[in-house]
Amino acid sequence: MNFIVWDVNPEIFHIGDFSIRWYGLLFALGFLIGQRIMAHIFKAEGVKEELVDAITLYMVIATVVGARVGHYLFYETPLLMQSPGLWLKEMILPPYRGLASHGASIGMFTGLWLFARRYNMKFFYIADRVAITVALGGCFIRFGNLMNSEIVGTPTEVPWAFLFIQNNEFSQVPRHAAQLYESLSCLVLFFIMFAIWRRFKLQLPQGTLTGLLLIWVFTLRFFYEFLKEDQVAFEQSMGLNMGQVLSIPAVLFGIIGVWYALNKRQTVIWRSNRPTNAVRSLK
Repeated sequence: MNFIVWDVNPEIFHIGDFSIRWYGLLFALGFLIGQRIMAHIFKAEGVKEELVDAITLYMVIATVVGARVGHYLFYETPLLMQSPGLWLKEMILPPYRGLASHGASIGMFTGLWLFARRYNMKFFYIADRVAITVALGGCFIRFGNLMNSEIVGTPTEVPWAFLFIQNNEFSQVPRHAAQLYESLSCLVLFFIMFAIWRRFKLQLPQGTLTGLLLIWVFTLRFFYEFLKEDQVAFEQSMGLNMGQVLSIPAVLFGIIGVWYALNKRQTVIWRSNRPTNAVRSLK
């Protein structure tokens, strides 16, 4: 049987107790490259590039907090029921293992809403632009999961199966590289969304890219879950696992976003008069 032996050390290097891991590096690269993409978008649309630093800060905090809280709300509920104090302690204190993409999505949308209110922007204007970078960030993060040999797939005999040597949680048999499937799907989505933005820019009805992101990512996530091992024990008694249950409302919100875009066709950036300190002159 043909398969790929995957025996990558999750650590790039370490000095004493300090280590640099592939996942952390890829997580950070997603934000750094996303920041440059946002600078390019703001420049093209006449928004001061200084706002890129602000939106980046909002997104970093919102993503990490949302992903962390989401993991403990969605996947550590047995611990919450047994020992609320320990549940809260483990969520707040290091080591910070356990991040949930659905929680990150909720965190990001909360951060975008706060940013839009603070800088007087239309919510879907900034959400659509950030959605482009989120697709690329999802590519990096899922590839980080692959480098960690975590979130592995179910056993399979397909010729592109991976044998995860570094994973001791499940049996050492060839498996679907579900992380890679999701990573490549996000990369394809990034190129599609960037091409759409580049074609239409400010003429694109707001909500289009946000809706597309939610529909694409979480529809595929729903089906990819059939190729993954359960992440927590209580999922074994569920008809659909937690990732699938949480993906359904995300897809519905995506459909609402596209419906809003097609019906409202809003294209203005600002909620009221343009704040002069946030706009530059187009050359």
